[in-house]
Amino acid sequence: MIERGRRDVSISRQCQLVQVSRSSVYYVAKPVTAEELELRRRIDEIFLEHPFMGSRQIVRTLERKGLRVNRKRVQRLMRAMGLQAIVPGPHTSIPRADHKKYPYLLRGLDVNRPNQVWASDITYIPMARGFLFLVAIMDWHSRRVLSWRLSNTLDSSFCIEALEEAIKIHGVPEIFNTDQGAQYTSELWIQACESRGIRVSMDGKGRALDNVFIERLWRTLKYEQVYPKPAENGHQLEAQLGTYFTWYNDERPHSSLGDRTPREAHSGHIDACAQRGAA
Repeated sequence: MIERGRRDVSISRQCQLVQVSRSSVYYVAKPVTAEELELRRRIDEIFLEHPFMGSRQIVRTLERKGLRVNRKRVQRLMRAMGLQAIVPGPHTSIPRADHKKYPYLLRGLDVNRPNQVWASDITYIPMARGFLFLVAIMDWHSRRVLSWRLSNTLDSSFCIEALEEAIKIHGVPEIFNTDQGAQYTSELWIQACESRGIRVSMDGKGRALDNVFIERLWRTLKYEQVYPKPAENGHQLEAQLGTYFTWYNDERPHSSLGDRTPREAHSGHIDACAQRGAA
């Protein structure tokens, strides 16, 4: 095995020296230690409560909790977990050149019906042994979780799978709102939306409330399910999330929905519209 991070040319030279085929050399990832998993969980808990905190503030908070850790390590783990403080840092007003800019379309918009606006986000899910990333797609009006997927990487493929499933079951939304993460600015995601006539909306930089409902979902999910009952592995986590989201959609009433469940608010409105159309 060759240690991760060495250049290809170095690997080739080492293969020549020991007279082995380059194709037989591969990298085996080291498992994440229990100590690092605990640190990741601590960081995730702090960030969930205070999403405006950057690495410096998280290091200070960890120190106040009796855990001394190097800031560079916290920065590395935050990148690996897909966490970035919402406050604008230096030069964040400079547009990025690698993707088209889409405006935030929900400001002042009266969202009064299902499938008018959908939203999506990704969150880090710690387990007893390891971690996964979770993407969910939510109907903005009813708060119903329309689809979700787990992945061990932060590529865009599991987001596309969730999108395709939500559209297949629930139809096409008018507007889809996300943050400006690489998954949602990818060509595949944009094409999947625009080819169906979906208007793309993206959160502004440093705005905590632009995707507020799905951020609340993460908070509820983690404090009610993930932290109290950490899954042993991905299979158990998938089963737990399936049970939780069924309960969240079908049994958990929301005061903002007139004490209806998300499924009642979503399906009931659609059924009522269908009845009026038939009449």
